[in-house]
Amino acid sequence: MINEDISYLLRLQDLTGYGVELSVEKNFASAFPDRTFRSPLVELLVKSGRNGKNNGKGYYTYAKGSKPKPDPSVLPMMEESRKLTNVMPNGKPISASDKEILEMILFPVVNEACRILDEGVVLRASDLDIASVLGMSFPSYHGGIVFWADKVGPSHVYESLKKWTNLYGSFYKPSGLLEDRVAKSLTLGKATSTLSATMSRL
Repeated sequence: MINEDISYLLRLQDLTGYGVELSVEKNFASAFPDRTFRSPLVELLVKSGRNGKNNGKGYYTYAKGSKPKPDPSVLPMMEESRKLTNVMPNGKPISASDKEILEMILFPVVNEACRILDEGVVLRASDLDIASVLGMSFPSYHGGIVFWADKVGPSHVYESLKKWTNLYGSFYKPSGLLEDRVAKSLTLGKATSTLSATMSRL
């Protein structure tokens, strides 16, 4: 059975539509090439005539009056995407638990949240928690992306990202703020941007 949180991520992508995903990915890759992972999977889904919930076919199938159902015919496209991406060690798929898959998807989001905070785009970590729940439908029972990361443990997030950087490349490279908080044994939730620190002294 698919992990509930992984299921949520796939259904969220189905809900927003693949046009949004492709447009955002293109813009991010142009602005932040080292911070964006380009996967051909969504393009393969679109080429197969899928557009998520908009046309009833995505990672899930959507029929009026019934619950979304995982579509096993997507699996060959996932396999093709893996081959095209060519980032697996020795070219072979890795064996990963649901928990590890979830972490490999969401820890880079935590890492990016740290960068956003460090760059002064937001003032407080709690701003990112609210934005993640209201803006990207992060499960509210987890309290927000940064709150969740603190429950998981910043050191675990950091060590995992470091390990994946060595295995898969710079996309997973831990941010400076994350590294600093872990080195000082501090939580991410108490972090404030340099802009916020400056304003508090005024």
